[in-house]
Amino acid sequence: MAIDFDLWIDPDDRERHRAAEAALEHWFMERLADFPHLRLPGPDPYDYDAPFNRLHAALVERARDHSLHEYAYSPTPMQLSQAFYRAVARSNKVILDFQHGDSHRSDTD
Repeated sequence: MAIDFDLWIDPDDRERHRAAEAALEHWFMERLADFPHLRLPGPDPYDYDAPFNRLHAALVERARDHSLHEYAYSPTPMQLSQAFYRAVARSNKVILDFQHGDSHRSDTD
């Protein structure tokens, strides 16, 4: 298996890696904006069949393809995951369930 991740091939090109990561985060923000509101998984965040987790897998795969075709850049799985979760943290489309510590939820919801 050949190493094809740009970060591994040329780790010293920090400027290019930062630009690629910023582009990935922007791409994820745009994709998250396409959805009405996303609720983080309930009591079992490791349920791979939960809608949010399926969305993560699908968007990460699409982001990798986008990066390869648009920028000729092969991101590592870690770069993809970090960009995704940075976008989730910045997005106003993601709602935390009460089980995850959302203290702003009222008892009548």
